[in-house]
Amino acid sequence: MFKNDFLESLTKVHYSVPIIFWIPVKIYFIWRALVPGELSVGTVVMYYIFGLLFWTLAEYVLHRWVFHYEPSSKFGKRIHFIFHGVHHDFPKDRLRLVMPLSASIPMAAIIYFIFSFFFSTYTLAAFFSGFLLGYLIYDECHYAMHHANFKSGLFKRIKDHHMLHHYSEPEKGFGVSSAIWDVIFGSGFSKKKSASTEKKKVNELKNVREQQLN
Repeated sequence: MFKNDFLESLTKVHYSVPIIFWIPVKIYFIWRALVPGELSVGTVVMYYIFGLLFWTLAEYVLHRWVFHYEPSSKFGKRIHFIFHGVHHDFPKDRLRLVMPLSASIPMAAIIYFIFSFFFSTYTLAAFFSGFLLGYLIYDECHYAMHHANFKSGLFKRIKDHHMLHHYSEPEKGFGVSSAIWDVIFGSGFSKKKSASTEKKKVNELKNVREQQLN
């Protein structure tokens, strides 16, 4: 994506890096809520769960209206490609399936600042810790959707949903870790099509895309 090797390195990350970096941050925020903040365990758990659930909406909003927003200017198109377009062009790239720290840290700081207008210092610590857990689930699920082979169950349904977004209808299916907001906002996939037809279409498009990249 960049001619400069250093800038290029900032766009790639192993899937384990977000876990290694953000789990200690999560622990710090929980400690901050419980010890300096002196919040009860019940209060911390309540805000933690609230933050976790709120992430699912944030994930949907960011994916649909930020990452899939395509500006008309040349510079805007370049920014869109760097943040999300490259993933749709190279969906199997193992080093571009979770968000690099060069992007996630500034984004987390901005989101934390926005949340600070709605929460007190210590309730925000509990809320933001749960929010970060949601983000980690999203990032690791996203990697798994592209590289794990699920035979059945919830994760297979989530993977099928995300593969349809990539290979069939990219203007639908914006939920990654959960499809609930696609249902609420009406951006889910049509149920009129049979599962076998959808699966066949996805596999055909995946094969075409992989042949183009080879």
